[in-house]
Amino acid sequence: MTVNQENVNAAAQRLAKAADTGRPCEPVRDLIGRDDLDSAYAVQSVLTARRVADGEEVVGRKIGLTSFAVQQQMGVDRPDFGVLFGSMGHADGATIVAADVMQPRVEAEIAFVLGADLVDGPLDAEQVRAATDHVVAALEVCGSRVRDWDISFGDTVADNASGAAFVLGTDQCSLDEVVPADIEMTMSIDGEEVSTGNGAACLGDPVEAVVWLARTAREVGEPLRAGQVILSGALGPMRPVVAGQRVTATLSGLGTVSVCFA
Repeated sequence: MTVNQENVNAAAQRLAKAADTGRPCEPVRDLIGRDDLDSAYAVQSVLTARRVADGEEVVGRKIGLTSFAVQQQMGVDRPDFGVLFGSMGHADGATIVAADVMQPRVEAEIAFVLGADLVDGPLDAEQVRAATDHVVAALEVCGSRVRDWDISFGDTVADNASGAAFVLGTDQCSLDEVVPADIEMTMSIDGEEVSTGNGAACLGDPVEAVVWLARTAREVGEPLRAGQVILSGALGPMRPVVAGQRVTATLSGLGTVSVCFA
């Protein structure tokens, strides 16, 4: 499809205003359509450039909507990706102010930390495995600038794949030590189990999710680089959180990771 730059800029302005004011906005699909990928990613690029111009550092990417369960929740049938900024990252056990995230929801994932660029070559599973320095348990804190999470695929892509924050665990393992597709996950809020899943829920294998991202990122001219963190996608359904709650996820072979909301 042909991108209408005027509409792209208007959508970016609407989402930026929501982020700046802390007040969710109406969906942007009236400007860019429900599933126009080119326009949606164009909005995301405008917002990314805005944050970089304000001093933010790009530290990785996130893959969204890889779990069939999450796709059902969101009403979509394909993955998407967003950008991770340095300000989004938190250490295991960190406290996040709930009000700093718009309409927060949390999901458990496997994070890949790259030791080599993914630029040339077939970008297949073998290459992704070789380029991965280690993997860790992770929590992604999702947040939507769109009121009531009333999102189509185009809305969430434009809104940086609904990314808000991420938390990395401390147990680092190589891909010789764990098999991502076989990892089992349980997530609890204040000790009550609220979500379960496994690596196979992430496009069949989290490694394949990173393959998809590596190829897609290269196609758009922003290939994955050494040192970047890649959130490979949810292993089970995301859950809403409020101030005062603590979220903990346990991933077999990767230990636990937790975050508190103040």
